[in-house]
Amino acid sequence: METNKSIKYPKELTFEMVWASLMETKQMVKENARAIKETGRAIKETDRQMKKTDRKLGELGNRFGELAEHLVAPNITEKFKKLGFTFEQISQNHEIMENGRYLTEIDLLLENGEIIMVVEIKARPNLKNIQKHIKRIEILRRRADARNDTRKFQGAIAGAIMRNEIRESIHKAGFYAIEQTGDTVKIVVPEGFKPREW
Repeated sequence: METNKSIKYPKELTFEMVWASLMETKQMVKENARAIKETGRAIKETDRQMKKTDRKLGELGNRFGELAEHLVAPNITEKFKKLGFTFEQISQNHEIMENGRYLTEIDLLLENGEIIMVVEIKARPNLKNIQKHIKRIEILRRRADARNDTRKFQGAIAGAIMRNEIRESIHKAGFYAIEQTGDTVKIVVPEGFKPREW
């Protein structure tokens, strides 16, 4: 049984052969380095373009949000009145701060002596928006408790485009769903819906 296998080398290994091999390796290393550099430049350019696109999408999202706010705000008290609410005050774009620290922002606030309706407005609401809105109202409840404000908080999420499953999730969370319809809005209230109160 043979345990050692010998490595076969060319019979004659000349200086020229070794030199040619080294030069070929050097050329390959140079070409790889150039390709890596070009790839790095392409990655940087792609990253720059993606940041630019993200910024433009953010601006577009803000414009859609502003548009949605302009559609919702003028008609909202009238729509809630049909559901039995009378709101004496309506205000937009509240930043909630505590000891100089930003806590949250409220798109639309409707108030009367008993209830504060907190409305989040999105061009296209999603599940994350619902969770954030719950946290937003919890912050408001905590602050109201600290000031002995006993009014109840309820919530609504408005959207220009709303998928059926999102609408259902909004209702399951205990929020009113406000949808754009033409140049006005409608408040969707399914049978048996009970709004959540904080």
